[in-house]
Amino acid sequence: MSVRVHIKNNHAHPDTFPPTPESEPVFTTTQERYDAALRDFSDIAPQLDTVIDWDTDNFAESMKTAEALMCWDLPTTNLREVAPHLKWIHIIGAGVEHLCPMDWVPEGLVITNNKGAQADKAGDFGLMAVMMLHNHIPAIASNQVKSEWLSLYSTPIEGRTVLIVGVGSLGGGAAKQLKKLGIRVLGISRHGNPHPHVDEMGTMAQLDDFLPRADQVFVATPMTPETVNLMSRERLARMKPGAGIINIGRAGTMDYDALVEFLGTGQIGGAILDVFDPEPLPADSPLWTTPNLMVMPHISADDGDTYIETTLNIFLSNMRRFIAGEPLHNIVRPELGY
Repeated sequence: MSVRVHIKNNHAHPDTFPPTPESEPVFTTTQERYDAALRDFSDIAPQLDTVIDWDTDNFAESMKTAEALMCWDLPTTNLREVAPHLKWIHIIGAGVEHLCPMDWVPEGLVITNNKGAQADKAGDFGLMAVMMLHNHIPAIASNQVKSEWLSLYSTPIEGRTVLIVGVGSLGGGAAKQLKKLGIRVLGISRHGNPHPHVDEMGTMAQLDDFLPRADQVFVATPMTPETVNLMSRERLARMKPGAGIINIGRAGTMDYDALVEFLGTGQIGGAILDVFDPEPLPADSPLWTTPNLMVMPHISADDGDTYIETTLNIFLSNMRRFIAGEPLHNIVRPELGY
């Protein structure tokens, strides 16, 4: 008995994902990549009847028989009627806010995400960004544009404090790397559970107390109703004067207008942003020219060489569990939005 699988790739378009032509190959499951991944899953490979397609070219026809779907987005209207046999959807990103509110999910359908696929790359980026802020690189880059020579000295980073807001796979990856340099790591998560690479954990209710203690704040929260404007003007103002901030989560979690203002006054010493709304960032956005701010084109957590290979490993590992009738990993809770 075989499992009917549909893999939906997206052509690059600014209104969807991936947004740029150069990013399309990074997130595309080709037949060659799929066949290569199956070599490590020879026990289940004969049981999979897989269609690899683009956008919604043959989506409606394929959904008549599909039991599992791997995709970034999908038409959700009347999904149970369109896909009467669909039992499981795997989203190839960690965030699922583009599918919220998830009131379209029919009873009995399980949603999983790509949690864990980006931890290593996010950890490397987090380490780099913290070191850049500590060494005044955003300010130095701003001065270079103005042909201004200004000696901005720094100290060894050991013993400094970084607050990670959102200690999930991304934030946890950053914590792992930061601890190697002797940095004190504080963490905030919804549950506040201990983490092996975090010295002190707190809940979202404790965020206001943790903010003034950090030399830098690393934001890696998903976009949910709970995190909208989480780093508000009031919270940015609570940061230690001159502290730096990094955002690799979602743009809507931070008040960028207030951030620009505080960068101008020196309340915030520097910023590195990797997420925006919309993306790509419009050419007339003031963020491009804000001093002491570095714009990153949403590249902090995605491995350009192995993203799909890692994704397929997560998906096929769960497929093994799906076939065996075991609970899946990385289940998304629709009521929470992640």
